Amino acid sequence: MQSVLTDSLEKVLGDAAPRPAELIGGAHAAGFLGEVLSVQVALLLDEHDAPDTASPDQFAHASRSLDDASAVVQVRISGDLAPRARLHVVRRVPVATPAPQNPDEHYLVTEPGEYPDLLEPVTDGSVRLTPGTWESLWIDVVGAAEADAGSHALTVTLTSADGEHVLAEHTVQLRIHPHSLPALAITNTHWFHADSLSTYYDVEVFSERHWELIEAFLASAREMDVNSVLTPTWTPPLDTAEGHARPTVQLVGIRDLDGQYSFDFHRLDRWLGICRDLGFTGIEVAHLFTQWGARFTPAIVVETVGGLEDRFGWHVPATSPAYRRLLEALVPALREHLRENWDGEVLWHISDEPGQDHLEAYRAAKDQVSDLLEGARVVDALSSFDFAAQGVVATPIVATDHVGPFLEAGWAPWVYYCVSQNRDVANRFIALPSVRNRVLGRQLFAFDAPGFLHWGYNFWWSQFALEPIDPFQETCAGGPFFGGDAFAVYPGPDGTPWLSIGHRVFAQAMADHRALTWLAELTDRPSAKALIDEGGTLTYSSFSYDVSAHLRSRHAADERILAALAAG
Repeated sequence: MQSVLTDSLEKVLGDAAPRPAELIGGAHAAGFLGEVLSVQVALLLDEHDAPDTASPDQFAHASRSLDDASAVVQVRISGDLAPRARLHVVRRVPVATPAPQNPDEHYLVTEPGEYPDLLEPVTDGSVRLTPGTWESLWIDVVGAAEADAGSHALTVTLTSADGEHVLAEHTVQLRIHPHSLPALAITNTHWFHADSLSTYYDVEVFSERHWELIEAFLASAREMDVNSVLTPTWTPPLDTAEGHARPTVQLVGIRDLDGQYSFDFHRLDRWLGICRDLGFTGIEVAHLFTQWGARFTPAIVVETVGGLEDRFGWHVPATSPAYRRLLEALVPALREHLRENWDGEVLWHISDEPGQDHLEAYRAAKDQVSDLLEGARVVDALSSFDFAAQGVVATPIVATDHVGPFLEAGWAPWVYYCVSQNRDVANRFIALPSVRNRVLGRQLFAFDAPGFLHWGYNFWWSQFALEPIDPFQETCAGGPFFGGDAFAVYPGPDGTPWLSIGHRVFAQAMADHRALTWLAELTDRPSAKALIDEGGTLTYSSFSYDVSAHLRSRHAADERILAALAAG
């Protein structure tokens, strides 16, 4: 066996040995209490050559699995922080569309294949490997208590399946600072798709099992430092082909009896309670109009004396007087209920991603509800500066590859990225180096962005939600999205969220932002920014790919935080 200790920003693609981890400040990974510290151990098991500690026959007997194409090794983690360690094996997933047709030069791969992304939990220390291919183990360690602070050595020992023969051993140097980072100071929202859970696990919407899944996967989103969640007050009108419908996931009960609307918020309150308990500080009310043009109403179910009625949807235009009648009752009632039962941020949406040719339709839809939303925070993802310049959208969320005009005009907008932001800017695609995921934290800090939005925390559907997909077999929504865009979490067995490399690295980006924000408060913003702005050259579309420089700048920020705290 060959093995290499590497850091969490390396992707072990299988055909070559990875870059070794660097000791920075005496540690392979460092951070604050509560911060997840991650390293990898990359492994190459040669099926033809036996380890020095065992004969070929001994090793074959000890570690071959029933499948001749794989072998098993045992992993033992020891040291005083071993109880805080979580072990995963990095699994490759099929990626049919890894990159655009004209990728920039920084993509790791551009051809379809199987590439590392899935972090499969290892609970018994037994790991199945494919001989002849570099694979990796992913180790997370979280210092939870003040007693965990300080420098620690974590030993990772790899043995044959029977535990008798040591194949490799690595000592991971960790450093945990005796303080906790402040909470993320910006809004970080990733759209949560409750219907993905009910569909994949084949459970009834809002059954007790569905609620258990919702809570488990919302908890996994908090692990990514997501602090605001898209809330299906009614079925969100997102990523749905015109004329088609996604499963109904409507939290707000709506009744129309004798021409009068009334509302039942008990399911919404259960959702809010889960979010509150998990530490979410914001919610997004589902969009009030359909995506890409704001021309129609969301799919809203209304209870009548004759039963449930699909009263609104693609068959009802956005400017319908009947929809206005509903809004006049629903929006004030919902706002009042949230004022009384939710003390966090509430974001409202008109329509997602309107284009330049949708300006008038968007304006007409907004006019349906603008008086009802007076004083509310209304945000929408868009790319057209005209929408913002004309005051049509008070809080634009701008694509990272279209943010230039906003910055030039003196704006500090929210930003987002999705499948279209595939050249030069940050993103979390499987085919991109992880530093291109992590750099977002410093970009958001450098440009004072109030928030970040991503559309796909767990979108387990083909494009336009035409059919459900198996995320373990299909990572590109049927082909049109690049692997890693549509979801950051996998549906593990028994309702357990299985995380991805993209998930873990994005959390690191948010930890970087938290550290920089804290440093700016303790000292001053210009000196904090100077640590990460690469001599003034950092932009949303230009940044260093030097992993060592990135990690060293975070180390420098931590050291200055500690010095400022010590100085009192």
